Amino acid sequence: MIDYLIVGQGLAGSCLAWELKQQAKRVLVLDKPEKNCSSVIAAGLFNPITGKLMARTWLAETLFKTVFDFYPKVERVLNQKFFYPMPLYRPFLSIQEQNEWMGYSALPEIKKFITAVYTSSTFGHQVYDNFGGLVTSQCGYVDVPEFLNSVRAWLIEQNSFLEEWFDETQLQIEAQQITYKQWQARAIVFCTGTSLIKLWKPLPVKPLKGETLTIKLQENPELIYNRGVYIVPGAVNYHKVGATYQAQELTETITDRARAELEAGVAGLLKLPFKTVAQNWGMRPTSPDRRPMLGQHPNFKNVAIFNGLGTKGVSLAPYFAAHLANWLTGISEIMPAVNINRFKALYSKS
Repeated sequence: MIDYLIVGQGLAGSCLAWELKQQAKRVLVLDKPEKNCSSVIAAGLFNPITGKLMARTWLAETLFKTVFDFYPKVERVLNQKFFYPMPLYRPFLSIQEQNEWMGYSALPEIKKFITAVYTSSTFGHQVYDNFGGLVTSQCGYVDVPEFLNSVRAWLIEQNSFLEEWFDETQLQIEAQQITYKQWQARAIVFCTGTSLIKLWKPLPVKPLKGETLTIKLQENPELIYNRGVYIVPGAVNYHKVGATYQAQELTETITDRARAELEAGVAGLLKLPFKTVAQNWGMRPTSPDRRPMLGQHPNFKNVAIFNGLGTKGVSLAPYFAAHLANWLTGISEIMPAVNINRFKALYSKS
């Protein structure tokens, strides 16, 4: 018998498998890697000051400490490279915005994430920044495909990975164990993003489509640039641009409209000539309150879920994987803000 069967090997499933195996638990991960899951196409950007209003990310101090502990540790153990800390630069659009940030950046809860506030053009050889801009720290990106591939190879080496997609008709849930085909496990955890099985259909996981571009430049950006779109450095001369946010139009394909929107964003931010060489799409699993979804199925104590990471999976997954692992192993309780018990009313109507 194994301890935990994990369904899905995106960011959530990979981080959870890692944390459980650090506690010497027997784990089997099932996944059939799909091209257009959100983890695979993600630029992997992490940034503690986000959104149109440039607000501090929820739990920023805790989450980003974990980010800077977790990914380098996994790199060392697996002898792979996928974690790239890098400052982020956001140009100001007006004197008013510049003045607001001169004051805002002095607030104690914000100051720790600010490297500099410039009042005149500083990176004007690469971007439009006539009014200066803001440099934020504890930013960077994770090469998510490389991270997932590295974790998958590690799991395969330990006979802890099965490349097949989950067939819910083969699941049997009993009081003390679950049975799936020839495997028995003490519990099963679903980390499947927007691909919910019937057991989890009442949970309000909403797909948010995102499209990204890969552009080619002759000169590499000095930092991550972010204004309207983000430009994340990648392989030499090739860089990721994103991302669109489409909650209604959920066609499973790239669109001309998204490409035009992203290219216009690049042209408005970057002075350097660029060429679009690729476009991709994915569905992010989001929650109504923008908080992750963790916890136990209301009817089955040995069935759990880890979902709803939305657009911030790279920064949320490490901390909440450890949080869920500690709950699964009886070390601690799940914080109410992310516990799926907050959606009990939806289950009672199902």
